[in-house]
Amino acid sequence: MRFSGRYEGYNVKSLQKDLISGLIVGIVAIPLGMAFAIASGVKPEYGLFTVIVAGILISLFGGSKFQIGGPTGAFIPILFGIVMQYGYDNLLIAGFMAGVLIFFMGVFKLGGVIKFIPRPVTIGFTTGIAVTIFAGQIGNFLGLTGLSKHESFLANMKELGTHLYRTNMYSVLTAAICLTALLLTPRLLPKVPGSLMGLLLSTVVASVFFPDQVATIGSTYGAIPRSLPSIHFPAITLENIQHLIKPAFVIAMLGGIESLLSAVVADGMSGTRHNSNRELIGQGIANMITPLFGGIPATGAIARTATNIKSGAVSPFSGIIHGIVVLMVLFLFAPYASRIPLASMAPILMMVAWNMSERKEFAHVLRTKSAESAVLVITFVLTVFTDLTTAVEAGLILSGIIFVKHMSELLTTAKVLPDPNSRNEEVAAHMVQEQHNCPQISIYTVEGALFFGVANMFEKSIMDEIHYKPKVLILKMNNVPYMDNTGESNLASLVKHFKKHGGTLFISEIQNQPRLVLSKTGLDELIGQEHFFDKTGEAISAALTKINHGQCRGCRHFAFHECQQLASLDPKEKARLNGWAQLNK
Repeated sequence: MRFSGRYEGYNVKSLQKDLISGLIVGIVAIPLGMAFAIASGVKPEYGLFTVIVAGILISLFGGSKFQIGGPTGAFIPILFGIVMQYGYDNLLIAGFMAGVLIFFMGVFKLGGVIKFIPRPVTIGFTTGIAVTIFAGQIGNFLGLTGLSKHESFLANMKELGTHLYRTNMYSVLTAAICLTALLLTPRLLPKVPGSLMGLLLSTVVASVFFPDQVATIGSTYGAIPRSLPSIHFPAITLENIQHLIKPAFVIAMLGGIESLLSAVVADGMSGTRHNSNRELIGQGIANMITPLFGGIPATGAIARTATNIKSGAVSPFSGIIHGIVVLMVLFLFAPYASRIPLASMAPILMMVAWNMSERKEFAHVLRTKSAESAVLVITFVLTVFTDLTTAVEAGLILSGIIFVKHMSELLTTAKVLPDPNSRNEEVAAHMVQEQHNCPQISIYTVEGALFFGVANMFEKSIMDEIHYKPKVLILKMNNVPYMDNTGESNLASLVKHFKKHGGTLFISEIQNQPRLVLSKTGLDELIGQEHFFDKTGEAISAALTKINHGQCRGCRHFAFHECQQLASLDPKEKARLNGWAQLNK
């Protein structure tokens, strides 16, 4: 049997490697799936359902060979807020709607667009989410009871402060054992998942030495079922869609960003290339189907994807196998999972928060002390103290303003003349002097993108310089890589103004994109097709035929090498040239 595409060259040995990596990642995903669900405000089994259903579908339909999908830490504050405000049933509807949005993002090939979100924004909200997750586990680490859950970070911190006197030392000891195992296992037993070792060790100690002294999954949420639930379609109505479109959009955007970031990480580790749009389609399908089984929103999990690659995965089969492993564990060992202390979950989530905090990148951007540093801090603060939607909106708007400002500073216009000492007599600004200038021909180099942020400045700078109304204006545009409609409009205004006063405008060395814009709007016809030149020297030669040669008599500026001859022409020759110039206007 021959395989193609992502399974090209697949054989029995490849299957063996996928079985091993799928088994390892499945074991890693079990405690994380339950922990993420609990932290999101829902029952732990919903996290396992998500690992199983979404994990299999993302690997089956996604665009990355090694992507492992499931619930992730990044979703925790978002899902918790939705559960608090709308309830679990509406979370399923929002998750389904997000799946539809992600699916169509892939269909309409928006995968590349998501990658353009500025890095300071992603670092800011990711670190903010990490802080929220870490702080949210302090209560379980200390075994605090009677805590009321709030959407506000400050309100939750205040709630912790007023309940510190209820600290349960048995919970602290249980959490400390799990944390120690998390830290030591990678060093002592590198092939054993630290989260699994921490859960097993702390659960055994708590069950044997101080049973019934700490809250467990069973005592808090009830027994975990031993199978997937039957398919249940959420009650989607027009009212629900209107009510939940905002949280659904937030889930979709964060899911798209996280999945593509994870796929990029996988590419870097494996040397492969993922298909962004196919990945979004796979993520969309998974998030549409997972809520039917009671699962929460899922996306690409960077840590589990990295574990998958390090464990020797060869194809997407490893991700499918990881979901099947979790299903088998659910069927065989669900009753035992009910004995896991909540205090054991806290260090696992705290470690996840620590690893996802991007603290080094955060510090690196801060050290630049640039405008991007402000974007980073504002996005971070708003993520922690308001919500992700507000944070990302503010971060993107500020990034856009900064980008426009930077791009506007890059646009320069300079009056130039040919430099006889340079190769091919290239034009240069230093050649323009009070005694070395042409009153009839003005040449300007334009450098930088002509877009809405700078277009007016471009027009004004040229208009201010040509107040003496030269006969010919040449714009050398070889360093203008991009022009938008606003830039075209301002150039059109300049062209019309110049033609109105009897001048002639030439454009030289224009790049393809701006030339195409002028062609689409018809401005090239207004300028005149014959007024576009591939070389500035050709434009100068044509310009010399358009000027009043009578003015050249006695001129001592000698801006061009032809000037000396024109300045000394006898009246008959000059009249002949002027007549020829008039015919060519």
